[in-house]
Amino acid sequence: MKDVGSSNGEMMRRGRVEVVCGSMFSGKTEELIRRLRRAQFARQKVEIFKPAIDVRYSEEEVVSHEGTSIPSTPVDSSASILLMTQESDVVGIDEAQFFDEHIVEVCNELAARGIRVIVAGLDLDFKGVPFGPMPALLAIADEVTKVHAICVRCGALAYISHRIVAGEKQVLLGEKQEYEPLCRECYAEIVNSKSSNSK
Repeated sequence: MKDVGSSNGEMMRRGRVEVVCGSMFSGKTEELIRRLRRAQFARQKVEIFKPAIDVRYSEEEVVSHEGTSIPSTPVDSSASILLMTQESDVVGIDEAQFFDEHIVEVCNELAARGIRVIVAGLDLDFKGVPFGPMPALLAIADEVTKVHAICVRCGALAYISHRIVAGEKQVLLGEKQEYEPLCRECYAEIVNSKSSNSK
């Protein structure tokens, strides 16, 4: 991935941070995998990471809801990523919302080394609150792509991953049995209905 000419005739790499965000079932991981495979096809050295806690489909692969997969390295902390990317051209990171806050520094450091960093994650949690380090990642990104699921109730573009099982913990790994994508209006209706019923 060498694309910038230097004064002595050598080529330098241009680092950047790309963030793909949106609700669940919006195609974030699918888009991450698409970009990483394109880089692999171009014979670039690609490293892919995901949080070790995400074992929904596979312990060692990044897997989309559609079933597309790519080999990855599960890590417990963002610091581990820096240790394993010395020779990388492209680094992919899935489910970034589950990482510690230092993931922001890690992405900046990788970009400073001339590495293209592609990050995918949920921008909002099930209550509509910005999720973990995602707001900071969006702020430092060179490019942000927001993808959308379809609201299961009205067919509009989804805004949030609504949790349909009990529980207040922010982190609850789940699928269609636990979450549904909803637009802003349908989500507001549910929240208002719950509020009325609790009075």
